[in-house]
Amino acid sequence: MGTPICTRCVLPGTGPDLHLDGEGICNVCRDHEHRAAAGGEERQPLETDFVRRLGKYRGRGRYDCLVMLSGGKDSTAALYFMKRRYHMSPLAFTFDLGFETEEAMANVKNAVDALGVDLLVHRSGYMLDLFRRIIETGAKVVLCHPCSIYYMQLVFETARRYRTPLVIAGWTRGQLARREDAVRGRYDGGSPEYRAMARATREFLATLRGDPKYGDFPATMEEVVRRAGRRGRIVVESPHWYLPEATEDHTALLERELGWKRPARSYPEGSTNCSLNFLSSHLSLRHYGYTHYHVEMSKLIRDGLLTREEALRRLRPDFDPEELRAIAAHCGGTLPGESCP
Repeated sequence: MGTPICTRCVLPGTGPDLHLDGEGICNVCRDHEHRAAAGGEERQPLETDFVRRLGKYRGRGRYDCLVMLSGGKDSTAALYFMKRRYHMSPLAFTFDLGFETEEAMANVKNAVDALGVDLLVHRSGYMLDLFRRIIETGAKVVLCHPCSIYYMQLVFETARRYRTPLVIAGWTRGQLARREDAVRGRYDGGSPEYRAMARATREFLATLRGDPKYGDFPATMEEVVRRAGRRGRIVVESPHWYLPEATEDHTALLERELGWKRPARSYPEGSTNCSLNFLSSHLSLRHYGYTHYHVEMSKLIRDGLLTREEALRRLRPDFDPEELRAIAAHCGGTLPGESCP
């Protein structure tokens, strides 16, 4: 029998940070319920708020924002909106550690060509040995977490190099804790869903101190933000935090205007992620019983933007064991002897 999950969202009762009460409802949903009853839920920002914020940066230079572009629907929609809807002058920035799929890169190329924006691609094998160490030591680190830390550090460095203090992400409301703390709040353990994951990341990265290659690697996303702040403030925003519709509603627009195509295979279903994400999600399910996608979709369920049934369908694991081993091998590592779902 599998681990029981919350009857309202899709989080499991894997205690001590996540647990279900006698009615099968998780502590995160209960906390959300109590805050809403007490009037403590943050006001949903409006698109007019976003337009007002953009006005502070529009026309300040050759590029007035840097858009994090993965080729997925959310980041592609963010780029589309910045150019066509809000009339900004964006620089698109794509990050590739060697795991980007041909489908995602085709979406990136089609988008920047159709919109007439400049594209900067950062491709590097710098993280491969770090991933190998995580895989072979069995550390309970979600591979996406140190990857995101490195990515955001690069984003801030690139934004500063091009003098664009405004960074635009394709993050949805499910990836938002508080808008003002969106970057740090994702993986630094401030919420029970991420506490164990964040602790594992910090403990692993602490073992790298003194390492010639990774000794200066930031231990947390908070450290990334702190380092960036020493050289001037960079603001991260996402149009999806302000628009009333769900991000799925943008798919037809992207297909029609930019030739965007959904990948044949992905996890979760219907998303666009690099191939490393298959291995990262597989290991996260092994270690914790859930992934950060469960956290994000659970928040969307609570906000009424996604049904629990749809989330369960999209989160059903369907990993190819041979593909997982090939991904680990690309990092120079070997998966421990375990059965793959």
